Amino acid sequence: MSLIMGLLFGALAGFIASFIMGEKSGWIKNIILGIAGGFVGGFAFDILGLSASGQFGSLIVSVVGACICIWLGRRLF
Repeated sequence: MSLIMGLLFGALAGFIASFIMGEKSGWIKNIILGIAGGFVGGFAFDILGLSASGQFGSLIVSVVGACICIWLGRRLF
């Protein structure tokens, strides 16, 4: 059950980040962006000395990280 919730949570974070960044993407890309965004956002927040707690805080971290991933993807490719 937690795997399904993680995928849905990742898809939501990826969808929000895609909407913010004006990116057109499908469900699979949104899930990957959301999951990768969780790692990237967690790393970025650690470097900045920030922390987030709870589900809403984790969603914010994932969305910020996914936005960073989209931005980096645009710069590299």
